[in-house]
Amino acid sequence: MKYLVTGCAGFIGWKVTEFLLAAGHTVVGVDNLNAAYDAKIKGWRLAQLQDAANFRFHRSDICDSDALRTILRGLSTRDNPTFDAVINLAARAGVRQSVENPWVYVDTNVTGTLNLLELCREFEVKKFVLASTSSLYGAKNPLPFSEEMNTEGPLSPYAASKKGAEALCHSYHHLYGIDVTIFRFFTVYGPAGRPDMSAFRFVQWISEEKPVIVYGDGKQSSRDYTYLEDIARGVIAGLKPLKYEVINLGSDSPIVLIDTIRLIEELLGKTARLSHQPFHPADVRATWADIRKAERLLGWRPQFTFRQGMTALVEWYQANRAWAKNIVTD
Repeated sequence: MKYLVTGCAGFIGWKVTEFLLAAGHTVVGVDNLNAAYDAKIKGWRLAQLQDAANFRFHRSDICDSDALRTILRGLSTRDNPTFDAVINLAARAGVRQSVENPWVYVDTNVTGTLNLLELCREFEVKKFVLASTSSLYGAKNPLPFSEEMNTEGPLSPYAASKKGAEALCHSYHHLYGIDVTIFRFFTVYGPAGRPDMSAFRFVQWISEEKPVIVYGDGKQSSRDYTYLEDIARGVIAGLKPLKYEVINLGSDSPIVLIDTIRLIEELLGKTARLSHQPFHPADVRATWADIRKAERLLGWRPQFTFRQGMTALVEWYQANRAWAKNIVTD
């Protein structure tokens, strides 16, 4: 099988690509390697993929429809369709940053998704997978969050942009019959994770004895942390025909923020220096995924406990500390 994976140097895109390549599939990866967060870690992820004979990389932006069309046209023949699926994991992510610069979130998450859907229509790609977010559930839905809940109250431009991307996917499924799977991810963490997210930050800050920024007292918020490899397995399971589905991928085991810090302290053998800050109004206080739909449709459940996943992150950081300690996490 042949897949186009956008955001292949991103956190989730890297691991999905790695798993597809290991299974013998051909992957064409697209990533613009932007500076939304420290690009050193994107370079490290990409380096893990580039020796694979069945991997081809294009440095390109999903906002550039002409560049994407050139890529697809170069791979398309009458007897060999371009791709079996497009897996769109390219995104501008991050709640607080979207408040500061909402335009780039609309460009990438809405217009970029539209570009890819239109090319799926043009080149007759039958399957489309979209990365979405648990941030869509906002502040008023009861826990745990199920896919049928109201998502009309996004708290940030990031969440709003993903809502727009989901709506476009539904339109293209309805109009052109494209088979679409949308995944709402819940707080993904693991080795080589995003340095703008709490798990990576806490490991680095505690390791390097920097102040650990905590919004609120650390006891009032919780996150449904989901290990990277579990997420990647779920994405690949969602490549089968499903018509149109929105599916949560989460651990179903929320962790209170201060307990995350205490576990990292234990694993590192160091004590955190906490710096308490006010809550940000765009943040969701708690997330918790109802994953019954993923179990029913995909046979998927998370396999890693929080301790196992956090241990893997800490071990990766310690093995790569010589350069990882310099990754910008501010």
